[in-house]
Amino acid sequence: MKGKLIVLEGIDGSGKETQAKLLERKLKDAGKKVIHISFPNYESPSSSLVKMYLHGDFGKNPEDVNPYAASLFYAVDRFASYRTQWKSFYENGGIIIADRYTTSNMVHQMTKYENEDSRKRFLSWLEKTEYGELELPRPDLVILLDIPLEISERLVRERAEKGGSMDIHEQHLDYLRKCHDAYQELVKTFQWTRIACAENGKLRAIEDIGKDIETAVNEILC
Repeated sequence: MKGKLIVLEGIDGSGKETQAKLLERKLKDAGKKVIHISFPNYESPSSSLVKMYLHGDFGKNPEDVNPYAASLFYAVDRFASYRTQWKSFYENGGIIIADRYTTSNMVHQMTKYENEDSRKRFLSWLEKTEYGELELPRPDLVILLDIPLEISERLVRERAEKGGSMDIHEQHLDYLRKCHDAYQELVKTFQWTRIACAENGKLRAIEDIGKDIETAVNEILC
């Protein structure tokens, strides 16, 4: 009996890692078999091409690498993670909480196309490649931690000022804006669950967001 794959998505500053760890703890406290994974898996050799891409070795702008090539870098990393770390656990009923997944490729790479038909062809290819050819499991639930663009931009700038790492995506705030719009489009297209992370221009409490996530997760576990 296969388990469940739960994916947390959102632009920078949305709190994916924090909420993934909180959800993991809650599910473990409830007696569930669960592990938390994150992509890219920077501790694995499989992420080497991803690191080179994000560092700008293939071009200093995100658009310098076409969506199909960039997506393959990430897809191979996910394939290696699945086969070596969590395939057996998942196939034996375990719950996987993923901080980013194929869904992140959808967002970050579709923004490189302005044409709607080109976007649709790319998304169709990506699903076929990862879920079909590479036999990676489809998510049972994708949750978008929806954060206003102005808050995300501020958080990215603050992180940069404090000396935090900035990859080629984060260096281009226009790219961040495109990703925000792409998330809104994908929520409608694939019926993802949207959870608001801000109210009246301010971030909501971590615990309150966590309760909304827990409610959505419990619906697929019942």
